Amino acid sequence: MTMHAQMWFDPSCPWAWITSRWLKEVEQVRDVHITYRVMSLAVLNEGRDLPEQYIERMKQAWGPVRVCIAAEQAAGPEAVGRLYTELGLRIHNEGRGIGDATVISEALAAAELPADLALAADSTDVDDALKASHLEGMTPVGFDVGTPIIHVPGAAGTDPIAFFGPVITPIPRGEAAGRLWDGVLLCAGTPGFYELKRGRDVRPSFE
Repeated sequence: MTMHAQMWFDPSCPWAWITSRWLKEVEQVRDVHITYRVMSLAVLNEGRDLPEQYIERMKQAWGPVRVCIAAEQAAGPEAVGRLYTELGLRIHNEGRGIGDATVISEALAAAELPADLALAADSTDVDDALKASHLEGMTPVGFDVGTPIIHVPGAAGTDPIAFFGPVITPIPRGEAAGRLWDGVLLCAGTPGFYELKRGRDVRPSFE
């Protein structure tokens, strides 16, 4: 039976992008289907004391998440995954970042979505829906983490299992991706399991 899992992402996060590409690999070697959902680092960090450079980055981060929510409202959840792929390729693989004004319009066109969805980037019209999606993803794991967030079904009659991560680089491919998925589920599904972590001394690789 296919497992239906969800990943919450913010397009600006390179680590979430790598996790999402790993999940694409997982879908090829395990009976898993991933739906992509929107969280917002800008929402998460509202009111926090942050370095000025990060504050500026968060101002730019509003646009892409708003457009993803607008795409979900206009064309359904599968459209979000298509749009995220096109945004991520431009923001991360091409290194254009979230401040490039053409990224959103190009990504919408490549995802075969209406061009006028780009107007959502500078509007607050979808902010309530954005915050609701953000809360749905974050509440089960707590607000001291960021993205990626993954939810997988729990045992029959139980709540979904939700966790932050994994934070990985480079992207595991093929059966290596499947083995990591198996291990992550084993850890996350263990009652009382909270954290497995080590120091990170490399930059994200999108290969």
